[in-house]
Parts: sequence; structure tokens; C-alpha cells
Amino acid sequence: MDYAYMDSPVGRLLLAADDTGLRLISFPNGSRAEEPKPGWRHDPSRFGAVIAQLRDYFAGKRTDFDLPLSPRGTLFQLAVWKALREIPYGETISYGELARRIGRPNASRAVGAANGANPLPIVVPCHRVIGSTGKLTGFGGGIETKAALLALEQGGQMTLPLAG
Repeated sequence: MDYAYMDSPVGRLLLAADDTGLRLISFPNGSRAEEPKPGWRHDPSRFGAVIAQLRDYFAGKRTDFDLPLSPRGTLFQLAVWKALREIPYGETISYGELARRIGRPNASRAVGAANGANPLPIVVPCHRVIGSTGKLTGFGGGIETKAALLALEQGGQMTLPLAG
């Protein structure tokens, strides 16, 4: 696995990829922050397209991503992550609606768990899923980051100061 870091408005992101595509985007803080694993190779040259597309997204110039992805998960998780990519830029849906969209209307909690295990936030837009009351709920990069991403998509401006 190769990795690189990218400075972004939501902090320094860890990017990791295998031979088939992008496998991980990790926020610097929050409940799912990760570090490179032993044996991973630092190779920023592999991430030019990823970094360019993420920069365009943060600048409000990109609404979707065209990258080879290589997430690892169960069949259920993969189905949830596929459905996440179908949520339009700037829109939000509830966990219940996401469960309905994958044909499992009674699986809101399982959908929430799969959403929380998404290894490719931003590119696979798990931040677009909110509580049924419209409340922002858990996010691996922190609720403030989720709010900032939604603000960017709904108004074109990040609400967080630029991070180093």
C-alpha cells in the first residue's frame, strides 16, 4: 500500500492506495483517524489525480470524483458505499432513506454502521447522510468537519479556517 498526505481546509488528510485504486482517506482527528501501517510506502507521486480532484472539490469547482476506488468491506458495506455515491452534491438524506435505497428499509442502524465504516469519506460522501430530524450525527472526522463539508456543498464556502 502506498500513502501520501494532503493539506486541506479540514486538516491534513492521509491518502492510501493499492494497485487497483484509492483505499483510504483519513482525517487527522475524529474517531476514525488512522496512521500509515508498517510496510506502507510513502509515495506522493501516485496521488496527483486524487489531490487535484480533492483540491477542486474544496475550491467549490468539483461536485463528483472520477477516481479508481478500492474500498474493502462486506457485501452490505459495499452496497451502502455504492448508494452513498448516488446522493447528489449538495443534498442530504436520512439513514432510513439510505436503507430504503439499498432495499433494506428496516436496516437503518446497520446502514449507519456501514456509513461510519466508509474508508473513503468525501469521495464516497458519507457526510451527506443525516439524522431523520435533520440533525447532524456522527462523522469519523468530527461533526465540525461534517458541517463544513455540507456548508461547502450547499453554499460554496467552507466554515472552518484553513488548516495547515
